[in-house]
Amino acid sequence: MAEHVGKRKVREGTVVSDKMQKTVVVAVETLVRHPIYGRTMRRTKRYKAHDEENQYRTGDRVRIEETRPLSKEKRWRVVQVLSRAED
Repeated sequence: MAEHVGKRKVREGTVVSDKMQKTVVVAVETLVRHPIYGRTMRRTKRYKAHDEENQYRTGDRVRIEETRPLSKEKRWRVVQVLSRAED
């Protein structure tokens, strides 16, 4: 039986919503080159991430990690806070 060996995907982003229970929405920005014009564009993707203790707030910079499906749209969990939002 072959065992799957691999790293989980990790992303860094900013919490943009903490209105749900045990869930935060994290916006992750990436820079991509336009395929024809070559200009660098900013792309934003939003991930729903698990927050067990409801401890993260809007504006916090966090690191999220891929995990098993936790709900219909939630497949990530918050691993650590990189910086807290300024009040």
